[in-house]
Amino acid sequence: MNRLTTPWGDLDLARFPEQPRDTLRAWDAADEYLLRHLAEAEAEAEEAAAGSGGAEDGVDGGVDLSGTVVVVGDRWGALATALAPHHPVQITDSYLTQRATRANLLRNGIDTDAVRLLSARDTPPGRIDVLLIRVPKSLSLLEDQLHRLAPALGPETVVVGTGKVTEIHTSTLRLFEQILGPTRTSLAVKKARLIFCAPATDRTRGRGGDGGRSADRAAAGPWPISYTVPEGVGAASGLTVTSHAGIFCAERLDIGTRFFLRNLPERRGREHVVDLGCGNGVVGTAVAVANPEARLTFIDESFSAVASAEATFRKNVDTGNPAEFVVGDALATVAPGSADLVLNNPPFHTHQATTDATAWRMFTGSREALRSGGELWVVGNRHLGYHTKLRRLFGNCDVMASDPKFVVLRAVRR
Repeated sequence: MNRLTTPWGDLDLARFPEQPRDTLRAWDAADEYLLRHLAEAEAEAEEAAAGSGGAEDGVDGGVDLSGTVVVVGDRWGALATALAPHHPVQITDSYLTQRATRANLLRNGIDTDAVRLLSARDTPPGRIDVLLIRVPKSLSLLEDQLHRLAPALGPETVVVGTGKVTEIHTSTLRLFEQILGPTRTSLAVKKARLIFCAPATDRTRGRGGDGGRSADRAAAGPWPISYTVPEGVGAASGLTVTSHAGIFCAERLDIGTRFFLRNLPERRGREHVVDLGCGNGVVGTAVAVANPEARLTFIDESFSAVASAEATFRKNVDTGNPAEFVVGDALATVAPGSADLVLNNPPFHTHQATTDATAWRMFTGSREALRSGGELWVVGNRHLGYHTKLRRLFGNCDVMASDPKFVVLRAVRR
């Protein structure tokens, strides 16, 4: 647990799930910069309201937090927790972020109803007075978010983004400029910057009493997109894959997944197969095509990934084929001993921190979920050394396929 000092008081914050030995904080300098700016801008707005002057717009000056405040991309709930007195709406693509936010609110004695939690796939509020954006790693996710939120913005809406200097590029600012309006950045402080954007007034066309907002104001974004899997990758060959924004390798088949698809186990019969960390669902869908009797469960902590997996499955598999689509934390929702086969391509980083914590939770969860004799198949970069972890956990691990970069491993629940 770590303590964040904000202009409104100190907060005890932690990532989710908590790791006793984890030294990573639930916030960084970009979050601190944004919160400090908001406090200063809120004070300016109060001065202006009292008739003592102050800036006339929220780009540089006053911010009134009494309206609808929306926080996008808040990684561990630090921003939403700090702004809880203003009852913000948090929009995230991460289930773990939502869990972290609830946990951090409770940790600080704040009612969880103080923050309204929405996923990236939910309909955003119809009116947004203050929009705060933590710049995501994925440009496509930022593009999709801005398109989805633009109709709720008016010329008086305050838009402020934040991120580390290394996260804010010319292409980032170009998206703000093209989709919302004139954009500029602040000076760097502790290797973080703010982005100030003024929603363009030339987009506002007579819209009655909606304060300059209109659902037809912004052009529809390009997401989701689809592509066809090339030949030569087993049962996945020729499948149509659908990807929402922010999904890893959304526009093509990445080489790791391609290698995995070429080396999937060939099985038949009524089996419960789990595609863990499913992404766009191409692996689980390939299994369903090869074995129509299989019952599939697709799991990911990304709302957009699970939506992509369902779209991919429905496009390629008979609608009568049983499948479940779960947004959750690893295998927490799968009954112990109920799975025959778990397929997994675990991530080895969380945001920009390299860690094996997620992979370890996936492996331990798989062992719990598998029946006796059930198998976990994992693909990963050779240098990650997953075989060591699997042998420690399962007591066995076999190399089923390898090339100079990747390895496919099998561990059996004894």
